[in-house]
Amino acid sequence: MASKSDAPHGRKGTGQQSRWAFAALLAGNMVLALGAPLVRLADTGPVASGFWRMTIALPALAWLAWRETGGRMPSRTAIGVATAAGVFFALDLAAWHLGILGTKIANATLFGNCASLLLVLWGIFLARTLPRGWQAFSVLLAFAGSALLMGQSYELAPAYFVGDFLSLLAGVFYTFYVILMQRVRGELPAWTALGIASTATLPILLSAAIALGEVIVPRNWGPLIALALSSQIIGQGLMIWALPRFSPLVVGLTLLVQPAIAALAGWMIFGERLTAIDLVGGSMLGAALVLIRLPNRAAQPI
Repeated sequence: MASKSDAPHGRKGTGQQSRWAFAALLAGNMVLALGAPLVRLADTGPVASGFWRMTIALPALAWLAWRETGGRMPSRTAIGVATAAGVFFALDLAAWHLGILGTKIANATLFGNCASLLLVLWGIFLARTLPRGWQAFSVLLAFAGSALLMGQSYELAPAYFVGDFLSLLAGVFYTFYVILMQRVRGELPAWTALGIASTATLPILLSAAIALGEVIVPRNWGPLIALALSSQIIGQGLMIWALPRFSPLVVGLTLLVQPAIAALAGWMIFGERLTAIDLVGGSMLGAALVLIRLPNRAAQPI
C-alpha cells in the first residue's frame, strides 16, 4: 500500500523537509504526553474520557479530512486498515485510561510506552539488519536515559499491579495501531486516516464505559476539551502526518519522549518527585534523538 510520495521504512528525503517531519514527530509525542494528567483531571470515568476525546475531536477531523480529499472516498482496503487501526487504538485508550487511575503517572507512561521497544524490534525485523554506528548508540542511549528518568519516579508495588498491567497491555495495542497507521498512510493522507481510525473507536469506548458503570456525562468539560484538542488533534495529527517518513525504529525512539514529559508533568501538577538523575536521563534521551538523525554506517544483517 506504499505510495511513491511516502517512505514507510526509512527517512524521506533530506534537508528542510526531513527536519520539519522529525520536529513534527517529536512535537506530537510531547503533546501526547500531556494526556495522562488531563485524564486524571476529568470528572468522567477513564474510558468515558477516551470516548469524549474522540467525539469532541471528530468534527474537526472530519472537516480536515474533507478538505484534503475533496470528499473523495478512499478504497475499501484503506478504510479497512484504518478501521482496524482504530480498533487497536480504542483498546489502547481503554486499557491505558484505566491504568492511569490504578498506578502512578510515571508507571502508566513507562509501561504504556513499551510500544517504543516493540517498534524498535519491529523495525529491526523489517530491515533484517541490526543497528550499527550512531543508530545503535542512539538506541542504547535512549533506553538507558529512559531507565534513569523513570527509575526515580517509577515505583513497583502490589497496589499498582493492575494499573501497571493495563498500561503494559495498552502499549502492545498501541504498537499495532502505529504499525497499521504507518501502512495505511502510504495511501491515505493524514487527517483522513486519523478521522477513520477515530470514528472506529467510538462504539468500543462508549460500550466499554457503559459496561464498567462509569460516569459518562461530565460536569466540567474543560479537561476533556483540552484532551481532545491536544492529544487527538494536535498530538496524533502531527505524529500520523510524520509516520510514513521514518522507520519504525526512529518512531519507536521518539515515543520515549512521552515518559520524559509525563514525569515532568507529574512533578509539576501532582507533586511526583523529579530529581537530578531524572534530568540526566532526560538529557541522555535528548542526545539520542539528535544522534539518531546522523548518517549511519552499514547495518549488520541478521
